[in-house]
Amino acid sequence: MNIVKDTKTLGGVVRQTRKTNGIRIDDAASFAGVSVDLMSRLENGTSSVRLDKVLQVLESLGLALVVMTKDEALDLNEQKGQLPCPPQ
Repeated sequence: MNIVKDTKTLGGVVRQTRKTNGIRIDDAASFAGVSVDLMSRLENGTSSVRLDKVLQVLESLGLALVVMTKDEALDLNEQKGQLPCPPQ
C-alpha cells in the first residue's frame, strides 16, 4: 500500500506498476484510453491531469483509489509494520 500525498508520488506508483508489469507507456496509454502525453504527464507528477483520466489509468493498471482519514492510514500501516511514506 502507498500513501499518496502528492502528484509525484501518484505518478511514481503508476510508473512502477506499469514497468513491473512490463507494459510500454504507449501500450498502457492505449489500453487506458488516454494519450501518451497524458500518461507521461501523470507519471511525471504533473498536477494538471483530470481526476477522471487518473481514475481511468488506475483502473486499467488494476489499481484502486482508496480514500481514508490520515489516522486510518497510519493505523493500517502500523498494523502491517510499515512506516508511512515520507513526503516528497
